[in-house]
Order: sequence, then C-alpha cells, then structure tokens
Amino acid sequence: MQFQVIPVIRIFDESKAKAFYLEFLGMSLDWEHRFEAGFPVYMQVSRGDLVFHLSEHSGDCSPGAKTFVNTDDLEGLYREVLSRDYKFSRPEITIAPWGDRVFEVVDPFSNRILFNELISP
Repeated sequence: MQFQVIPVIRIFDESKAKAFYLEFLGMSLDWEHRFEAGFPVYMQVSRGDLVFHLSEHSGDCSPGAKTFVNTDDLEGLYREVLSRDYKFSRPEITIAPWGDRVFEVVDPFSNRILFNELISP
C-alpha cells in the first residue's frame, strides 16, 4: 500500500502565489481550475515528488499552516533558492533542535515550509 500526502495551502492572490511557488521555489504549475471566470483558483504545483495544492477557496484550509518537507540535498536546494531574485525571503540554513539541518521559507500568505535534511546519527 502506498500513500502520497498533498497539503492544501491557502492563498489569497494568484500572481503572488505563482511568483513564490513557481519562480522562487522552482516548482511547476501542473494544472489550475476555476468553476467560472473570475472565481477563486485551485491549482497544483509540483517539483519532483513534492506536490502542493494551492487554493483561494476560503473553506478549503486556513492560512498560516506549516509544511515539513524532508530533502536529501538541502544545500543544493538552498543555493538554488537563494540564486533567484525574490526580495521577500532570504532564508538561512540552521541546525534544528532535533539536530537536522533546516531552512524555512514563508509564502506571502504566512504559510511556512520547512525544508529538513536528516543528519546521520
């Protein structure tokens, strides 16, 4: 049996969300849906196995969530993210209280994504 968890992340502005998730984090837009023109958007963005659903629908989820993402190349991801010209976030790699290396980004809607690299015991 396999599972895939896909967080639904609340957004309020499609263009700001795309600037953050597509341009800054380097994710791809897989699809987007609206019931009608001018209605809220619901979209899927991904990068490899990392998949998020972004929703402007108020009943789908609450802003201010935190998503924990394990990665095996924190340094590479960090360098790539910092190389992009995104003036609203300049994360730093730190050592988490549990001993792993991490960096956190915060989207324009106060949702946080913590990238974590396991440190061998």
